[in-house]
Amino acid sequence: MDLNTSRELAAIAVEAARSVGDRLRKAFRSRPAVQTKRDFHDPVTEHDKAAEEGIREVLARRCPDSVVVGEEGGSRGEGAISWYVDPIDGTANFAAGLPFFCTSIGAVVDGAVVAGVVYDPVRDDEFTASLGGAFCNGEPIHSSGARTDREAVLLSSYPSPRDLVREGEPALHRFARMTHAFATVRRPGSAALKLAHVAAGWSDVAYGTYVNAWDVAAGSLLVERAGGRYIPLSGSVLAPGGYLACVGGFDLDGSVMAEVLTRGRQA
Repeated sequence: MDLNTSRELAAIAVEAARSVGDRLRKAFRSRPAVQTKRDFHDPVTEHDKAAEEGIREVLARRCPDSVVVGEEGGSRGEGAISWYVDPIDGTANFAAGLPFFCTSIGAVVDGAVVAGVVYDPVRDDEFTASLGGAFCNGEPIHSSGARTDREAVLLSSYPSPRDLVREGEPALHRFARMTHAFATVRRPGSAALKLAHVAAGWSDVAYGTYVNAWDVAAGSLLVERAGGRYIPLSGSVLAPGGYLACVGGFDLDGSVMAEVLTRGRQA
């Protein structure tokens, strides 16, 4: 894909994400009614569904010959371009009133992410990526920061309830090793926004399990185009599974997170 087309797709993604920003800001801290999907750890609100429909309308108008794969509405449409949409990544935070959630939209062509946006409506932070680079609010960002665990901030949702069911007590021991190794460990929620913060160099490492393409497509491109590393533990950013990301120059081989890479390859 040529650079201009990639930038055009990024601009369309931005337009679609911003089209629902006002709705999400107005609904934030209204304590909306919550339903659940897989289980009570997996919430959804009316705003997730309405925001996705709003995003679909923009994408259909601006890029009609494309497929939209949304977390709430599944896959619709036909075309060479696929849009992976998470209208509210971090729904549990959104529903409770915690200001760490975002809208994530990634454009995929021939199996590769070529453009994307992660939009934080509370802070009005717009993280965009194309084949030409990564930006926050129009300014170039560079994924740089700590080089070793003892200097670094780790953003991780591990262990999730599903990790605990699958792995049991060993998951708690792995989390303990991470907590001891890193300067700081935080569990803010929202895979997409965690990746955006690594891309901007505001945090150093992000790790998650059981994510889908709509969670990480845009964020993976942000990290890579900003000069960081994004590693899909399933082998592909489009396949469900885990991920590990870090700022450029971080010593993954010498990190406690090297265990994650080994386990990912064996899984």
